[in-house]
Amino acid sequence: MSANEGCWPTELRLTDEGRLLTVSFEDGQSFDLAAEYLRVMSPSAEVQGHSEKDRKTVGGKRKVTIRAIDPVGTYAVRLSFDDFHSTGIFTWVYLYELGEQHARKWPAYLAELDKKGLDRDRPGEK
Repeated sequence: MSANEGCWPTELRLTDEGRLLTVSFEDGQSFDLAAEYLRVMSPSAEVQGHSEKDRKTVGGKRKVTIRAIDPVGTYAVRLSFDDFHSTGIFTWVYLYELGEQHARKWPAYLAELDKKGLDRDRPGEK
């Protein structure tokens, strides 16, 4: 089952002083998602833009933490990060996707950083 088929989270747990969000789903899947990963993959227009061409590669977020998790209806949460980013609404479907596709998305992000001359420790957006 995937989140697209109606899978709902059973638990969201913030640990490691806000550096790790564990999301467990009713299908038995559980994903440990680093704050850095969530921040750079934020579904916000600020990061994703309004088209693929507008999407930004965000560097310098290795030490970012999550300050708050706020529910948005019954379908999502808003994550507030310590760098004051809080405009992304993370739906259950998107959180499931981030967990399920981490092995593909994270290396692609690292390759993008390298290609654009950015890194995980120096801020920058391109």
